[in-house]
Amino acid sequence: MDGVEITDVSDGDQRDQVKKAPLQNQDLSSVSVNVGELLAQYGWCLLVVTVLVYLLIQHLNKKKSSRSSSSPPTQQDAALVARNQEAMETARRKMQEELHAKAAAFREKQKQQEEEKRRQKIEMWECVQQGKSYKGTAKLSQTTEEASTSTTVLKPKTERKPLRSADYNPLTGQGGGGSCAWRPGRRGPSSGG
Repeated sequence: MDGVEITDVSDGDQRDQVKKAPLQNQDLSSVSVNVGELLAQYGWCLLVVTVLVYLLIQHLNKKKSSRSSSSPPTQQDAALVARNQEAMETARRKMQEELHAKAAAFREKQKQQEEEKRRQKIEMWECVQQGKSYKGTAKLSQTTEEASTSTTVLKPKTERKPLRSADYNPLTGQGGGGSCAWRPGRRGPSSGG
């Protein structure tokens, strides 16, 4: 055997004594060959797995640091958050007041329109009871209101050339252009039956 010395064994009292020689540098060439084969076969896989593990560790470290930085709020942060919330509440109240004011103005306008419609219906009913034309009076009241509110000046009608001559009669065929004259249809049974 290599590196092991065996001593003689004497009678039963003495035990077998095996002396081991000091360890010598073992040949690492077989290990390097095995590692080389492993890298040759699975090198890319090992590289990808190593990169993924590195990225996973970096991602977990970022999450851990963000949690630790955001978890202990300071007094300054609390005051800043309180001021922001107060400012938001003030802005909300202001917007709500504006909305209420617009709604009140809209309701008032609706009331006025309903009152005007009611007044016009009453006027029409009174005109019908008196035997007058209610359409004319309703139009008259509307035109007077429009005239009072509008500031436009009406232009007088200009002289226009009449479309046809005064002696034109489409039933007799006279006075028209000579090619267009009315003729009665044929009498008798209709063809194509």
